[in-house]
Amino acid sequence: MPEIGTISGEEAAALTGGHRALRHVMFQAALVAAHHNPSLKSCADHLCKAGKPHKVIITALSTKLVTIANALCKGRQKWTAATA
Repeated sequence: MPEIGTISGEEAAALTGGHRALRHVMFQAALVAAHHNPSLKSCADHLCKAGKPHKVIITALSTKLVTIANALCKGRQKWTAATA
């Protein structure tokens, strides 16, 4: 996805739906993030408690991941885990 880092967050999230290969990779990454990333896990737990289906939760997390990746590339930053 060469356009990552040069587009808005909404455009990055929309691209996820159009790229089949990216969608499959992001689905797998979202599954892992839902269990191991504290901030994304809390988001997944919140959606689960709201009664959202599993696929909706994973799709929301994959969209969040693409938006985060776009923002990091745009700002030329590295991922740092938030410490509480």
